[in-house]
Amino acid sequence: MDSNYYKDYFELERRNWWFLARKEIILSQVEKLYKSKGEPLKIINVGVATGATSEMLAAFGQVTSIEYEQACIDFTKTKINIDIELGTILDIKYPNETFDLVCAFDVIEHVENDQKAASELSRICKTGGHVFITVPAFMSIWSHHDVINHHVKRYVISEIHDLFSDSLTTKYVSYYNFFLSMPIFIVRFFDRLLPGFIKRKNTNSDFDVVSNPILNQLLYRIFLFEKGIINTKKRFPFGVSIIGIWQK
Repeated sequence: MDSNYYKDYFELERRNWWFLARKEIILSQVEKLYKSKGEPLKIINVGVATGATSEMLAAFGQVTSIEYEQACIDFTKTKINIDIELGTILDIKYPNETFDLVCAFDVIEHVENDQKAASELSRICKTGGHVFITVPAFMSIWSHHDVINHHVKRYVISEIHDLFSDSLTTKYVSYYNFFLSMPIFIVRFFDRLLPGFIKRKNTNSDFDVVSNPILNQLLYRIFLFEKGIINTKKRFPFGVSIIGIWQK
């Protein structure tokens, strides 16, 4: 992240349409995986940013939160009561088979060695446990959004299967954010073709291009509609992002 981006990110995780709908979709999938909760889960959330997903996961058990940037950790601790450890997805400092649920939401795309990242997530997952990830999809959508978020790449489904399916059993992998994918593609295409096409109020955040609360709510509702479809395990043919769940 840029030096001040995490400060904006804290607010975005809690009010922006994309973060809010993504959180609801992730929550619904965790609930389906663990319908009968039984004993509290041992969970790791790698790349927590400003902690919204860790707060959500805390309902299911003990959450270990890992973040790469110390400045982000320090800032987040001033805002919410959460323990966050400094660390990297490329070298997770926990023994093999430690966690019931291993999460990395929009993290893998930030590292060059994505195979090592996937191996680390698999390594620390208990036999019978789950690995749950999300990543951005399609390099054809690459834009200023990816640059400002320090992405290395965007993925297609076959690449995600290559990262995980050899060592884990696929439970569900699909594109998502399907219904908004065409307008997002058009906006990002012209933003790449014509720099300055999108007028940004805040240079630290690409998400602030949606500042109208009515539009924010509309986009949230459209994206959230996909939760019910994903819950039936139907798969989208394309989308802005990929969601993946595997069992060890």
